[in-house]
Amino acid sequence: MGMKDQFQDKSEQWQEQAKQRAQQGKEQAQRGKQRDEETERLQQDEQDRFDQDYDA
Repeated sequence: MGMKDQFQDKSEQWQEQAKQRAQQGKEQAQRGKQRDEETERLQQDEQDRFDQDYDA
């Protein structure tokens, strides 16, 4: 294997790793967004129950 082939293989490995990291970042961002939405929904539910208690 020549030097050119070695550099090309290494370049392809780095590109693949970069794609994988980008995909992982997207997945983590999506999970974070879902978690934020769930937290917001739970807080709203708590606030609604609190408001009902004091409205009665």
